[in-house]
Amino acid sequence: MSNHTLSRDVPATVIPAGDRVTLTAGTEVFIMQTLGGNVTVRTDRGLFRIANADADAIAGYVPAAEAQAQATAGEFSEKAVWDVLKTCFDPEIPVNIVDLGLVYDLASEKTESGGYRVDVKMTLTAPGCGMGPVIAEDARQKIATLPQVEEAKVHIVWDPVWNPQMISQEGRLALGLE
Repeated sequence: MSNHTLSRDVPATVIPAGDRVTLTAGTEVFIMQTLGGNVTVRTDRGLFRIANADADAIAGYVPAAEAQAQATAGEFSEKAVWDVLKTCFDPEIPVNIVDLGLVYDLASEKTESGGYRVDVKMTLTAPGCGMGPVIAEDARQKIATLPQVEEAKVHIVWDPVWNPQMISQEGRLALGLE
């Protein structure tokens, strides 16, 4: 993609370990991926994920307008939840978590106050992936911004074990598997 310099210190997540670090102002970064609003960068120290909220620290980087399935008003729908989950990406793989086959279950129930509680069960491509909690929290935050969602939980599960056959047709095409 392109080379940039960090204009300020910025929190980042080490890929694939999932550890939190600070990349210092002046660090040269090479943008690898910008899917889902977050930015995956490479430095001389390795790969890092910079959250969308901190992407302004990448001097000269202008984020592309990414379609989010978030309406500002309206009725709750599980389709909107699925759509917003399609904006969540593993920072190393250019396919969303739904088309990767990582989302196993989505359940919603109406709360006493008339809103909705959403529970998602998802897995990862590998049990030792340190980015799992980061990806799950990204999904949870995006679900929580949907209209009428009062509570969102994303659980990482390991049964059944993920395998490449779970990737959707769209995901297989994006990865060049078909």
